[in-house]
Parts: sequence; C-alpha cells; structure tokens
Amino acid sequence: MTSLDTANEQAPSAKKAPLRIVAVHGIGNGFGADVTGARLEELRALKATAWKQELARGLGVTPNRIDLDFAYYADKLLTGPAAHGTGQDDLLDDPLAQEMLTAWAQELGVSTELTQGHATVPLRELSSWIARKFDLAEGPLRVFIQLLFREVAAYLRADDCAERLAARGVVAQRIARHQPQVVIAHSLGSVVAYEALHAHPNLEPQLLLTLASPLALPRAVFRRLVPRPDGVAPALQGSRPPGAQRWVNIADPGDPVAVPPRLSSYFEGIALDHTTVVGFLFDFHNAANYLRSSTTAATIAPYLDL
Repeated sequence: MTSLDTANEQAPSAKKAPLRIVAVHGIGNGFGADVTGARLEELRALKATAWKQELARGLGVTPNRIDLDFAYYADKLLTGPAAHGTGQDDLLDDPLAQEMLTAWAQELGVSTELTQGHATVPLRELSSWIARKFDLAEGPLRVFIQLLFREVAAYLRADDCAERLAARGVVAQRIARHQPQVVIAHSLGSVVAYEALHAHPNLEPQLLLTLASPLALPRAVFRRLVPRPDGVAPALQGSRPPGAQRWVNIADPGDPVAVPPRLSSYFEGIALDHTTVVGFLFDFHNAANYLRSSTTAATIAPYLDL
C-alpha cells in the first residue's frame, strides 16, 4: 500500500466531526448567587471541560472528539446555604423538603423504629442509619442530604413555580442552541432534562442518557413530574420524551439517590436500564464516576463510531 493510499484510508477518521453533547448537571453545582456575566460563563466552560475530560477518559479518546455544552441551571433554584436543623429533631427548615426526605427514607427501607410514630424523619437519625447501611461518612452525608432535598424541593415546589420554569428553560435553550446528538443528565438534572424535552418535543437528541436519576422516587419526584405519569395508581407510567430517539439509564446500586434504580418499571420507552457499580464510599453520587464508567462508554461509543 502506498503512502497516498494510507492517507486516503485515514482521511475519513480525521474528518469526523466531534460528538455534540449537552450535559445537564445535578445537585451541588451552584457557582453562587452573585456569580453572573463573564465569570459565570467562565465557570460554565470549566465545568464543560471537566465533563468532557471524564467522558473522553472512559471512552479512551482525546477530548477533541467531544463537543460538550454545559447547561447550567443551579442559579435558578435560589436555594441558599444548607440548613443545619431547626429543632431538637434536626428537621429541614422547608416543610416540602422534609416531606420529600421522609418519602425517600421510606423508599430506602429505613428501619421501622426510626419511622414509627413520626410524621417526619429526623435528619440526624436518618443520616446515621444511611451511613451504616451504605458504609458512608455520616458528617458529609448529612450535608449532602440537606443540599439534595433543598434543591429538589426548590425545583418541584409547584408545576409553574418560577424556579422550575427558569431551570427547564435554560436546559431547553442549551439543547436548542447546541443541537446535540446526546443529552447526558445527572441526578436532579435528569428530572430537569426530562421535563424540558417533554415541554419542547421539537428537541430531538438521538440519545437521552440519565445517570443516578431519582425520576422514579414515588412521592417525592415521580408523581410531581410534568407531564404527570399516566394510568391508574399504583400502575402509573411516565414516558420517553417524544423527541428523544433512545433513552438509556444507568444507576449504581450503592447510590441511594438513584431509587428505585430500575426506571423501566416506571417509564415506557427506555431502551436499556443498567444497574452497575461506578463509585465507592462517599463518591456514590459523583458525576465523574458515572461519566468515566465502562457502561457509559459502551452507551456513547456507537455515536462516536467507535
């Protein structure tokens, strides 16, 4: 084979356009209420680079094979600093957040002695129980739980609350602008992306990839979704957003946020529903672990022609 033949063989690979992705972050990604303008864009670009590098690492490709835009919505939720408890039972200061916390605890199978006689579950006792069950560090876990339910409550407070509409709008705008082949949504971001794609059926990613998703958490999230799941309780069903050609979900069985882990039991149209270990100890919900996992790589690789 001549050098010209070799060059011609390699040319198609060299000319491949990078894979367009929109990333939708989960909880704990706020830059701060006062961060705006150029500084916000700088931080958003840094997040995009970090996600791109983790994906490239898992795929075994160079980051320039990926064109990733980061849909940042945390500033729309206006949650403020995490509460540190408001009474001797160490309850969250937001009644809706506390209600969601209790629903989550029951889904995790929290011990009956902790819930018996309580309308709400004390945060301190719950974090201690979860730390023992999942072998996690209790102190950081308690802070994580506070942040989780403050942000989830801020987003799901009402169907038409300003925070929800604004967050959903930002994600939809980023998808419309970037025209991605793939949308990757982590944690609470999977809820925002799910609703944004349903609200804008003209947005048509080839793949919706949800990671560590709480979409099926019955009383806290699932029954609050817009559009509402169809059917007669308890056999309610959500559905794949109409514009998304394919939906794949990945959940770590050691990730207590991704409960219940099998979204396909609650949503129609999920092509693959993976339960696979991606992290360890307190890294259980870390987006980076999901992004560089072999399961994520196997899901995305066909869109890169790997």
